[in-house]
Parts: sequence; C-alpha cells; structure tokens
Amino acid sequence: MENERSVLRAILAMQDELGEPLTVDDLARTAMFSKFHFSRIFQRVTGLSPGRFLSALRIQEAKRLLVTTSSAVTEISHRIGYSSVGTFSTRFTHSVGVSPIKYRQLESAVPWSLIGHRHDIPGISSTRIVGEISSPLERPVFAGLFPGRLLEGRPVRYTVVDGPGPFELTDLPPGDWYLMTQSVEAGREDAFDHPPGGDSSLYVGFSGPISIRPHSATEWVDVRLRPMTPLHPPALLALRELLGT
Repeated sequence: MENERSVLRAILAMQDELGEPLTVDDLARTAMFSKFHFSRIFQRVTGLSPGRFLSALRIQEAKRLLVTTSSAVTEISHRIGYSSVGTFSTRFTHSVGVSPIKYRQLESAVPWSLIGHRHDIPGISSTRIVGEISSPLERPVFAGLFPGRLLEGRPVRYTVVDGPGPFELTDLPPGDWYLMTQSVEAGREDAFDHPPGGDSSLYVGFSGPISIRPHSATEWVDVRLRPMTPLHPPALLALRELLGT
C-alpha cells in the first residue's frame, strides 16, 4: 500500500507537469525513493517503466486536447513536452492508430455496435486462447492481444463480446503477449475526452505475459475488469477507428 501511494505521488507529479522535461531522478524524489528502487517499484505497481508511463500520459492528454480545444497540433505537441511536432505525430499515430488530425475528425460512431467483430487471420496456427471475462458491468467488452501491458497500436488479435462471459481468440502467432480488456459504462461510449488520472466509467483488465509457442494448443485465460484508477496505464488506442475497419 505504501508503495502504491509513493507511485501515485509520482504519477500525479507527471500529470501536473506533462510539458516539463521530467527525469526519473525528479520522479524518484517525488516518490521519496532512490532512483533504482523507484523504477523497480513503479514497474511492479503499474506494469510500465516511469518513462513509458509518462509518454502514455502525454499522448492521453494530447487526445483530450485534440477533441476539447481548437489548438493547433504543433501547439498541443509543445504543451505536452515534445519539441518536434514530427516526433509527436509519429508517436501519436503509433499509439492511437490514427494521426492527430484524423483523431480530431473521428465521427461519434459507437464501436460496440460491432459486437462479434473479430480480427483473425486464418492459416497462422492452431493455437487459441479461451477463457472467461468477469466484469461488474453488463456491457460489451473489447479484448485484444498486445505485445506490452498497454492498450496502444493495433492488436495482433482482438474480439468484442456482448458482455461478461466466455471469449475466444484464434490463430495466434508465437510470442509473449498481454491480453488487454476494456468496457465502458452506458452513456460514455462516445466520450473522447476521458479525463486524465483514470476514469471510473472505464473498466479495464489484463493478463500476461501469455507465452504462445509454435504448435501450442489451447491456452486458458481468465480476466477480471475493474474501474480504471490513476495507477492504470492510459488506454491510448482509438477503438472507434480500429473497430470501424
């Protein structure tokens, strides 16, 4: 619990100074730990390094600013600590799945209407993941397989199910993957501007790493969704764009 409070202090400092050139030393002082102990504790609590978490917070804030202000992309990139708008645009596109300008133009199409939509490429392998999704929300759930513990970039496989219960991902490529899941309360499906610091209307869960090897059979994975808190890494992927393709 004390470790979580210390990490939370560092995360709050990140949120307050997104445009500043924060270092791990700066954050460790905020958490009142040595640099190396802080990095270990931060990774253990959040699943990400301090630098990776800070980068994710900056992209999350850029998403919010793009849809709640008329500020130019260049101005937004500087406000969140990027000196190069080109570097920012590349990072944003990789994380969110679309460019900053395209994200600003996204329609309010509700992705949950595509329940049962899957991203499975046949002929890769016979490996599959099956399991049970638990959630306090009786709402649709996105479940995707990612290379890290962060909902960013295009998942290697994904599905959308109509609520808590069984799910399946098939034809899985070899590798070590994280199962990332997300659901949202009714009436918040079209909210582009989930506030920084965690949004209790978002429910998230993860499992991993899950090792998929050639000629593996079935992996059984259960995952539980919980309300998002500031200790959870931000969800960066633009699900509307992903599920609309």
